[in-house]
Parts: sequence; structure tokens; C-alpha cells
Amino acid sequence: MRFYQNLHLITARKKGIILYYINSVVTKLTGNNLKIYDNNALIDNEDLNENSDNVEKNDSENDKKTKILPLLPLKGLPVFPYMVLHFDVRRAFSIKALEGSLAENQLIFLTAQKNPLINAPMRDELFWTGTVARIKQVLKLPENNARVLVEGISRARIVKFIADVPYFECEIEELESFCADDEETQIKNEALMRKIKSQLISYYDVNPKFTPDAVKSAAEITNPNEFADLVSAGISFDIDAKQALLEETDVTKRLEMLVDFIDREIKILTVERDINRKVSGNIDKNQKDYYLREQLKVIRSELGDRDEIEAEADELKDRLVRANAPDYVLKKADKELSRMVKMQSGNPETSVIRTYVEWLCDIPWSVSTEENNDIESAKKVLDDDHYGLEKVKERILEYLAVRKLSGNLKSPIICLVGPPGVGKTSIALSVARALGRNYARISLGGVRDESEIRGHRKTYIGSMPGRIISALKQAKSNNPLLLLDEIDKLSRDFKGDPSSALLEVLDAEQNFAFRDHYIELPFDLSKTLFITTANSLDGIDRPLLDRMEVIHISGYTDEEKLNIAKKYLVPKQLKQNGLKKSNVKFSDGSLISVIDNYTRESGVRELERKIAAVLRKCAKRIAGGEVKSVSVSEKNIESYLGRKIFIKNEKNRESEIGIVTGLAWTQYGGDTLSVEVNVSKGSGKIELTGSLGDVMKESAMTAISFVRSCADKYGFDGDFYKNNDIHIHVPEGATPKDGPSAGITMATALISALSGKRVKKDVAMTGEITLRGRVLPIGGLKEKSLAAYRIGIGTIVIPDENVPDLEDIPQNIREKINFVPAKNMDTVLKTALEQE
Repeated sequence: MRFYQNLHLITARKKGIILYYINSVVTKLTGNNLKIYDNNALIDNEDLNENSDNVEKNDSENDKKTKILPLLPLKGLPVFPYMVLHFDVRRAFSIKALEGSLAENQLIFLTAQKNPLINAPMRDELFWTGTVARIKQVLKLPENNARVLVEGISRARIVKFIADVPYFECEIEELESFCADDEETQIKNEALMRKIKSQLISYYDVNPKFTPDAVKSAAEITNPNEFADLVSAGISFDIDAKQALLEETDVTKRLEMLVDFIDREIKILTVERDINRKVSGNIDKNQKDYYLREQLKVIRSELGDRDEIEAEADELKDRLVRANAPDYVLKKADKELSRMVKMQSGNPETSVIRTYVEWLCDIPWSVSTEENNDIESAKKVLDDDHYGLEKVKERILEYLAVRKLSGNLKSPIICLVGPPGVGKTSIALSVARALGRNYARISLGGVRDESEIRGHRKTYIGSMPGRIISALKQAKSNNPLLLLDEIDKLSRDFKGDPSSALLEVLDAEQNFAFRDHYIELPFDLSKTLFITTANSLDGIDRPLLDRMEVIHISGYTDEEKLNIAKKYLVPKQLKQNGLKKSNVKFSDGSLISVIDNYTRESGVRELERKIAAVLRKCAKRIAGGEVKSVSVSEKNIESYLGRKIFIKNEKNRESEIGIVTGLAWTQYGGDTLSVEVNVSKGSGKIELTGSLGDVMKESAMTAISFVRSCADKYGFDGDFYKNNDIHIHVPEGATPKDGPSAGITMATALISALSGKRVKKDVAMTGEITLRGRVLPIGGLKEKSLAAYRIGIGTIVIPDENVPDLEDIPQNIREKINFVPAKNMDTVLKTALEQE
């Protein structure tokens, strides 16, 4: 139902009288009834005048307090007394209510619906306070609709409903507006009316739809009741405010409510006007900018110039086409560039799109390098770059052979595990050179954010691709060798787990469609050869480790270190220190002395530092003109490096009671450690010192239990644990130590201390002990053997089950060290203790 609302300068009562006299005069002059035409429909005036003789009757009915009238629900705002308006009636029950009113006294009760969206309201969905109105005019419209002109007469409230069908019929009670006659109330009402009139002027300023005639007509009304109703009807309050004004019968309170409602409406319209002005200003500026840009485009077109952004977009497209990018990449780039061209100049998103498309151009989607399948050539390159490392070289040559015969493009994931300084990182570069692939290195040490691998979303400020895509850009080919260095040093925090992100990268069954969060397009990583490095497998997640082929690189022997120093380290340091081969010559004895007496490591990093230190002192002498060439020998090496740090010869050490040399494995290689046991009179207290871990403490307690069980067998007091205090100590107490492989070492030292038998000085041992004295296998035998060899150990006791591991130990060391397999402690003690 649509409302057409109008404020009139005369009251509805006067307008009805005028309309009545106009109808009468026209009838007398023409002799015909007046007909009202609208939309080809008409209603005879006699339909409205047939009850004209009932005016007095209607007036008398208005004096009654209650009436039974048809009810017409309105979907819009409430109708007020003194208000004349016309509206369309469309609903069937409303048409019937209208007909029922016309058949009686042309009076109808108008009330508003609480929810205007409901088409068939129930009783509780209507406001029970409304307005009694007189129907002044009805025009028939097509489709059984009607347009009605009504005037509000008085307030009324529903007492009860009489009928619901075919239309609402109810008994209503008229509500009389009241206003005190005292002077104080009259003054207050006059003040409120003046306030409202001034507010109407302000309201007109912020609401152009409010006409000046409405302000003027309101200013001429002196009756507070009529003034309040006409102002309430003329201002666009919400339905709740209008209903509250309609239900208020106290004229003074109604005026006070009007002051508050009008003031709030003025504030709302003021804010709305300011917003509209700002929006309009922005639109005008944008339209002006657009117009100027279009003019500039036309001028450039006439001059033969091209728009800079369009030219840049075309250049980026050409780069992608020249790079032979896949169709899905071209489609994505074209979409982004189209957005960039349509954007206004100065839009910050333009640079974001430009950077993104430039990354698409830099990624080697279809750029491949030709791989070297010549096995002999690859073998020569590997041998030239590295001495030893036979397992690694053999695995690379196997890969080349399989690729050459089968044509399989999938590359293996190789993990090189070993102590620092053994050449894990440098061998990856040699493999890339041997295969003819481009090379890029990714350092993973300390990486704790998943986005470092997969990249950042483009929605973030400063977003960029992850390290995988960045490395591919650096390598400039889609089949490079990527080195993931220090993969065991990955961390994790609340930003994600980078190890989990690497699962897709290092899985040959998934990485053919790797998606970076920034690029958002699949990239085939199956052609990429990944080599990872780690010092230990303990820091690598098991699912990630399962995707890699592990190759252990043990420490170098002294012979290998000597060859590495002669072939690689000395020439490299000569060049870096500005010297030539003719300036400085190292004898084999000098290099062996450096290896034995100044370094004790698995790799050659410290050895290279010592050689560099010698060459710096030589360079100082040569640059100062003191000499032209220097010969470094075993005799003068101390003049360059100072006194010896380590002494390999153990002949000066005597065999002792309660001291046994054990062997340990660390992620930095093998090492030796002494286990000391002291037994003294006491109360059976056991003390373990030396920064021992939980596993090592458990090994000590296991060794003590074993010794208690076999005291009679080895000839000492079986109650030693009651009458003596036992102190087990492992020197270098500041260094944490843990692991089970010191079990037989502790048991041997304890039996030596209790029995008084000496332990042979050139015997070392490693192995886990059980309560029954069995010797269990251990790991890292090669590294431990190299550590023992470096300090001059001649005999090593090993678990019997570790005998197959002896094949990994170089032949020259096996010839110099006597390895004694042991299944139980009898063999260990027989080998280690001196027999009287």
C-alpha cells in the first residue's frame, strides 16, 4: 500500500464543507451529478452524497465514546487527526472494509501494522491505538483496486474485536486530548510551540523535501493540539516515534516529545548531509580525474604515444611469452595485468600486481639445462673436487646410470649426514658441476616460519614467495640442484611448522604440482635434484626423514686429511693469502704434525684454519722483505703455531687402577673420554658426577648391579656396596654426556677399583651392558675408532654384533688397531685388565 501524503493549509473539517458546497452548486447549475474521473474509472458523487443528510447524524455519532467500525490496517506510518491524505487499497479484506464503511456512515478506523512486510496481519500484529477517519473520496482502479481520500477525525483505541472476516470489525473507544487551562501550562505550551517552529526552520535547512509552505502553515496554527498533530504528521519520524505521539493524549507531553524527536531527526539529517557532501565531493573528483585521464589517452593516441601502464603491461606479457610460460600462467598474468591497466594512477595495488607478474616472469617455467649423462666425466669432476667420500660419489654415479638407461626424470632426495667440516655442503656444489645442473643453496638453520618455505599470501603487506621459488629464480632453470643446508636445525613456533611444509617439497609423488602461497600456481619440482645436509638425524622429523635417502659421511682419517690438505686446502689458502706455490712449501711431516698435534676433529675445517694461520705469518715475512720463500717443516711448525695442543703418543701414561678409556659419538664426530671410579670406606653411598644424562646414569647403576652379582667370581668382597662409598666420575664435567655405550667402560673401571687390578693404558672400549653382563651393540663405530686412533689407542673392545661395521673403517686403521669382539664382560675384562 503506497501513501501519498500532503499537509493542507486548511483543516480537514473546512475542506469537507467546501467540497460539499462545490458539489451542490455544480448539481444545481448543470442538473447532473458531479463525476470524478481517474484512470478510466469513475465514481458518482451521489455515492458520497446519498448520506449527506446524515451529517448531523455523523456529528452526533462523533460525540459517542464508543463505536463499532471497520478496521483498515495500514502498512505505512500511522494517520493523525486533522490529517488529509489519499492512499491505494489493494488487499481484498481492506477493499471489503472500505465497502462496509461506505455502506454505513463513511467512518473507518485506521491503524498501522507493526511489521509492514506481513500481507495478512493478525490481531496481535496491529497497533491497538489509531485514528477514526472519514472517507471523502474513492476512485476505482484497475484489478479491483481503489484510491481513497480520507481525513483524520480523532484518536481511538480498540476495546475489542467484533469480527475478523470478511474484514476486521472492532469496537473502538475515542480518546480525548486534554490540556490544562491554567496560565502556567498555557505559557509552557506556547514556549514549546515556539521551540518547535524554530526547529522546523532548522529542519527545513537540512531536509530540502520539507517545503516552506509547511513551515508557514504550522506557524499560523495557535491550537496546541492541532499544531502537535499536524507537525507529527508532516515530519518523517520512524513508526515507533509516530505511534508514541499518536498514543499520547496529554498535549503538553506530546509537544515535549516532539521537541526531542525533531532535535534527534535534525542531528541525523545533518550527519547524513555531511556524508553525502563528502561522497559527492569524492565522486566529482574521481569523475574529473577519469575525464582528464581519458583526454590524456586521446592526446597520446593522436601523438602516437602509448600509456605507460599499458606499455608496461604489454612488456610483461611479452616477457612471459618469450619465456614460454604455460597457458595457465599466461591466463593468470593477463587477468592481473588487465586489472592493473583499469586502475587509477597512484593506486597502491598497482605496484603489488606489477611485483607479482614480475615474479611470474622470473620463474623458469620452461627453462631447462642439458644434463651431463657421461658417467666417466662426472666421476672425474667428483674426484677432482673431493678426496674420499666414496659412498656419495658412488650414489651419484648410480643415479646417472639409471637416468641414462631408463630416462626416468624423477630425482632422488639425498640427505648427507655427518659431523661439521667433512664437506657436505661443498660436495653438493661438485655434484651440480658434475651433472651440468645449475646450483642454489637454501640455508634452513633457525627457520621457524612455514611461510619461509611456502611463501606469504598476497594479501599481506610485503608478501613474497618462499625460499623454494626464490631459489628456482636464482638457479634460472627448472631442473637445478637445490641444497637444503642444515635441515636438522629447523625450528617451529606458533607461525607453523616448516618441516611439515617440506613434506610436499621432498616427496616425489607430490612435488610435481607444488603451490607457493604467493604465486598460487603449480610448479613442477620433480625435475629438481634435492640434496639435504644434517649433522644428526635426531633433529629431523620422522615423516620428513622417511622421504630422504640417508648417506652417512664419517670423519676423515689422518691419511685422508693429509691428502685433502695437500690437494685442496694449501692451494686454496695460498691463493686467498696472495701467495704462490714457490713462496711457501709444506712438507708432509709439517702437515701430519698439524693434524696430530693441533687439530682433533672429524672434518678439516680447523685444519684449514691452522694452515691459514701458518700462511699469514709466512706472508708477513715475505711482504716485509725478510725472505723470498719459506719452507714449513715438522721442526719449525711450532714457531708458527706455538706449542702443541694435543699429544698423540700415550707411552708416557701408566696403566692405572679404576681409570678406563671409553669411546663416545657426538654429532661433531667421535671422541674419547675417561671413566674414573674411586672406592673408599663409607656407608654405601653412590655418587655420579660429570654432567651425566639420565641414560648414562642408568648405565652406571646397571654396571653396579652387575658387579654386585659377580663379586665372588672376580675375587672381592660381596658387601662392598655396604661398607664403601663409590664415586664414578667422567672428566670434563662441564660437557654434558649421555648414552648407553659407556656401560662396559663403567663396569670395567668399577671392577678394577674393587679388585685392585690395573687397566691397560692402550685399551679403549665401547658397548652397552646388561644386568647379566652381556655386551650389546652400539652405533658410530667408525667415528669412535677414528677418535681412538688419533690418540694412539692400540686395542679397542667392541660388541660382537658390531663386527660387520668394521668394513666401514679404512684398511690402514684396521691394520694398526686390534679390534676385540666381546659377547660378555668376561672377554672385556680379560682384554682390559692386567693379569698378575
